[in-house]
Amino acid sequence: MTSLIAPLVDHTLLKPEATVEDVAALVTEAIELGVYSVCVSPSMLPLQLPAGTDLKIAVVCGFPLGTHTTAVKVAEARESIELGADEVDMVIDLGAAKAGRYELIEADIAAVRAVIPAPRILKVIIESAMLTDEQIVATCRAAAAAGADFVKTSTGFSPAGGATLEAVRLMVEAVDGRLGVKASGGIRSADDARAMIAAGATRLGLSSTAAILAEEAGLSLVGAASDAY
Repeated sequence: MTSLIAPLVDHTLLKPEATVEDVAALVTEAIELGVYSVCVSPSMLPLQLPAGTDLKIAVVCGFPLGTHTTAVKVAEARESIELGADEVDMVIDLGAAKAGRYELIEADIAAVRAVIPAPRILKVIIESAMLTDEQIVATCRAAAAAGADFVKTSTGFSPAGGATLEAVRLMVEAVDGRLGVKASGGIRSADDARAMIAAGATRLGLSSTAAILAEEAGLSLVGAASDAY
C-alpha cells in the first residue's frame, strides 16, 4: 500500500558523533524507504547519491542554537549549496524572538535566503516549544516576509521539547498557505506522524523513520483486513 508518511519525510541524522559511514547507511536506507530527503550536518557534504535517485539532500545551518551571526549563517548556507544541498534548515536567533525583535529575525532569514537560489528550499527552525503563541505567530510571519519556503517546529535538541500538534496548527494558521510547515522533534510513532499531517504539516523530520513506516504498513494491513469483513 502507498505510504502517506514516506513522501513527506526528511530522514534525519544529526547526532554529533555520526560518522561518514553512518550517513552513507542513512542514504541507502532513505532510498530503500522511499522518503523525500536526508537531513544531515553540513560537514557531511558532498554526499554521493546513486545515479537515478530522486532523493534530496537537506542540511542544517546555525544549528542547533541559532546564535551564530548572520554572516556565519550566510557563509554556511552558501557553502552547503555549493556542495550540493537542495535544502537548508536554518535556526533563528531565539533571543531575538523572545525579545520581540522580529525585524532582526526577518533580516537574518532574508540574508540566508539571498544565497539559496530557487528552486532550492529554505526552512526556518523556530524552536516552537520555547516560544509563546504570540511569538510563534510573529516569527512565522517574519519568515514568510523574508522569503522562506517552510517554517519548522524544532531542532530536536531543545530540552523544552519538540513538535506539538498545537504548535503545528498555530504555525499553519500563521503562514496561511504561503509556506510549508515541517514538524520535527519527538515524532516517534506512525500515529504521531499521521496526527502531525492531519494538523497541517507538509514535511516531517524523522530519525526513527524505518520503525515508523513499518508501523504504518502494519496499521494499513490491519485496516485493510478489517475492511474485508
